[in-house]
Amino acid sequence: MCGIIGILGNRPVSDLLLDAMKRLEYRGYDSAGIATLEDGHLARRRAEGKLKNLEAKLAASPLHGHIGVGQTRWATHGAPTEINAHPHSTHLVAVGHNGIIENFRELKDALLAEGRVFVSQTDTEVVPHLVTKEMEQGATPIEAVARTLKKLTGAFALAFVFEGESDLLIGARKGSPLAVGHGEGEMYLGSDAQALAPFTNRITYLEEGDWVVLRRAGATIYNENDKPVKRQMIISSASSLLVDKGNYRHFMAKEIHEQPDVTGHTLARYLDLATLTTKTPQLPFDWAKLDRLVITACGTAYYAGLVAKYWFERYARLTVDMDVASEFRYREAPMKAGELALFISQSGETADTLASLKYCKSQGLHIAAVVNVTTSSIAREADVVFPTLAGPEIGVASTKAFTCQLSALASLAVMAGRARGTLSADDEKAMVQALSEVPRLLSEALRLEPQIEKLARRISKSSDVLYLGRGTSFPLALEGALKLKEISYIHAEGYAAGELKHGPIALIDEKMPVIVIAPFDHIFEKTVSNMQEVAARGGRIILVTDAKGHEAAAMEGIETIIMPEMPAAIAPIVYSIPIQLLAYHAAVLIGTDVDQPRNLAKSVTVE
Repeated sequence: MCGIIGILGNRPVSDLLLDAMKRLEYRGYDSAGIATLEDGHLARRRAEGKLKNLEAKLAASPLHGHIGVGQTRWATHGAPTEINAHPHSTHLVAVGHNGIIENFRELKDALLAEGRVFVSQTDTEVVPHLVTKEMEQGATPIEAVARTLKKLTGAFALAFVFEGESDLLIGARKGSPLAVGHGEGEMYLGSDAQALAPFTNRITYLEEGDWVVLRRAGATIYNENDKPVKRQMIISSASSLLVDKGNYRHFMAKEIHEQPDVTGHTLARYLDLATLTTKTPQLPFDWAKLDRLVITACGTAYYAGLVAKYWFERYARLTVDMDVASEFRYREAPMKAGELALFISQSGETADTLASLKYCKSQGLHIAAVVNVTTSSIAREADVVFPTLAGPEIGVASTKAFTCQLSALASLAVMAGRARGTLSADDEKAMVQALSEVPRLLSEALRLEPQIEKLARRISKSSDVLYLGRGTSFPLALEGALKLKEISYIHAEGYAAGELKHGPIALIDEKMPVIVIAPFDHIFEKTVSNMQEVAARGGRIILVTDAKGHEAAAMEGIETIIMPEMPAAIAPIVYSIPIQLLAYHAAVLIGTDVDQPRNLAKSVTVE
């Protein structure tokens, strides 16, 4: 994930920025840069690759300014070159940016038509140009930023430093995290508290849509409606060695809210959002020559693989065998040399998954791994690693690792479809465009949390809960039931909605909540018929759908979580949010240990 650090200090800040950026290295990056004010004028140093390259540039050509912004960048739009490295600037403003500006193409086209010159391939560069345009028309820097933010669509965190403004640093967040650090006559911005830990432990976390004006005397925070607001200052326990909960009660809550950020960076690993194409790495196999894909995993990763089965079969027309690793390893299933086996694991150390990998390897299969820890055993054994960029996940119940796995798998399905000729170039662009919107849609889904918390109160008083879904919503029903079981200890089951009449319907009465996951798609009407069967037996339905689904369901007594509209292909990623939040808030209300539920371990490294 990109990392942003900003310092408004009383001493030269370039070395401080560099040290803070080193504490953000765990987030992943491929280029880095710093912008400061030198005698009131903007100056930048940027470098491709690791921070040591930037450090060498600073040694050869130092920066001495007392205000600046630094960033480690993970490439989303354009290659990881020096010219695409952040911060980006004009003659009036320099900007650090974490996230995705979805509407950058239309903004850029309009700016180009006005004669403005772009030098990079990034989406970010539209931001300093928009701010500059406003300032050239007479706006103050603060007014220019406020107006620019209204024009941006996507999920992002931004940090601004201005020509001639030695006591002004502005930050903004929408979907991507950003924290304010309070010092003694100094102020700070950071992507997380770890980056700020060497400078201060007094932290204010910006809330969704907030933007902040920093001066050495303090901070003024505005909400998305540009109204001044107060946000709580906390004393952070973060250090350069510890992952901090921030202002969240549990790690699980923090990790749920990190999903717009981490999915964006995972998608950027596999997609070129500037050209709306997949990035095609060197692979030890040819997607076009595969007859079968074998996917194996455990727990939540298994459900991610089940969703991927739908994607690979539909978009790449590739037959998929999906197995839970603890069974697959003992089945001695017949394998054909040259086929591809894909293993999914957050830790990369899951014992059953690793044993299944070794079996497939012994049978002459190509081995691929989707893992969050690229130094893990599974990663080392694989022929090719497809990393997820979730960052450290502390909560035992997987949340952000799951959506990052889905993001990576969706990207791979598009890549395979293009290679196999089952997706046209236009199909690829449409799919990549849809995936680029995931971070923003996740942010919108998170705004439903107050309503979801109220519904969780009902669930917390139940002894049994049923989850239903069709198509890619069926694995989500399984995942929803698992989440509720593992952290709240409420018995829950997930079923394919069409299987309701084949047994589970016998369980339904007026005491049982039935959570139906059903975006409005080509199979929605089938799911509605299942809901009617539940309603006829007094079941208490919670429907997770969009506005069209809410209107089409038109049944009395249904509680509806209305999700933003989106293409069906990406719904499994975004619809993960409500099922995670339902489980989380139910568990909090019951009073269980959310981050470390009984009898469970984060990584199952024994049989």
